[in-house]
Amino acid sequence: MPSVISELSGMINQKLTEVPPSAIRAFDNEISSVPGIIKLTLGEPDFAVPDHVKMAAVKSIAEDDSHYSQSAGKIELREAIAAYLKRTRNVDYDPASEIVVAVGATEALAACTFALLNPGDKVLVPTPVFPLYFPLISLTGAEVVMINTAPEGFVLTPERLKKVLEEEGSSVKAILLNYPSNPTGRSYSAKLLDELAEILKEHHLLVLADEIYSELTYDAEHSSLATRLPGQTLLISGLSKSHAMTGYRLGYVAGPSQLIGAVTKMHAFMVTCINDSAQAAAVEALNHGDNDPVVFREAYRHRRDYMVGRMRKMGFEMAVPEGAFYVFAKIPKEFGTDDFAFALRLAKEGRLGIIPGSVFGSGGEGYVRISYAASDEKIEEAMNRLEEFVSHI
Repeated sequence: MPSVISELSGMINQKLTEVPPSAIRAFDNEISSVPGIIKLTLGEPDFAVPDHVKMAAVKSIAEDDSHYSQSAGKIELREAIAAYLKRTRNVDYDPASEIVVAVGATEALAACTFALLNPGDKVLVPTPVFPLYFPLISLTGAEVVMINTAPEGFVLTPERLKKVLEEEGSSVKAILLNYPSNPTGRSYSAKLLDELAEILKEHHLLVLADEIYSELTYDAEHSSLATRLPGQTLLISGLSKSHAMTGYRLGYVAGPSQLIGAVTKMHAFMVTCINDSAQAAAVEALNHGDNDPVVFREAYRHRRDYMVGRMRKMGFEMAVPEGAFYVFAKIPKEFGTDDFAFALRLAKEGRLGIIPGSVFGSGGEGYVRISYAASDEKIEEAMNRLEEFVSHI
């Protein structure tokens, strides 16, 4: 095995050394060696990709659809995305210049941040939130401004947004909102989005709206800031959660052409283009798969209700998730507030893997995230193990 020469041993991007690796993956890896453990750690749908979507990918391969596409994505896919967003958000996007297809929402976010942020820019990020956002912003030289939303029930209120903008000043250039939220499952009502939009419009902020869980809302229709602020919003989404297509790595960004042009340029430098069979599958999913997420959503709703009911009886406190597929629960007070210690002990002694809330930023301390993107049988056994663990401590 080669060993790097001494002269190159420190040759690492210094900004990269300042950010830790994925805390979710690191904790998941740490507990994976526990014999017989059940892991409800990752946001990975347990459903199979719908058959008609899979067959579109197979057909693409069989027909030798295996060449470079345009960097922004095949035009038929961008047309399908535009039609879908018109149906669901009532926003008109030009497929030719206002949509770019990415390698999942992750690469979409990376292309947006590296294309549009500059050193010294401040980006507001309501927390707790998916921790990937922090390094993506920091690596550009911009500054993350965490807004701890725990006191407001894990949603950003207009009053809080106004206060933060007054405190941080004109260097605030953007806000990154994820709704429905990973990890809390909270979302934003149409009324609340209207109020936030007025403030964001007044301050001319770029809105990075991560709506990857938009098809998985349980109690109200999903609303979007892109509908209210189309001229300053980049809508980021994909098919990983809605159609269980995590391995296809198919995401997209939609927004004003002046911004999408820069995002597409950065995206092309990163990956050139998306693979053809994934794009063919996405066209099928968007054009003929509107009912696919409905089946998944009803299964998740049942699992959510079951898990919330069981955990509340054990002494956990939580808001009922309005979307996504996570429960974000406060540890019972007799266990203290060290969520890492609780989750590690639960893994080793209770053989159940969950994620400590602290990895999701300020406001996550003393909480844990549990995914219900798993079979009913696995969730039932997981709740039995959790109940046994907390009842014997």
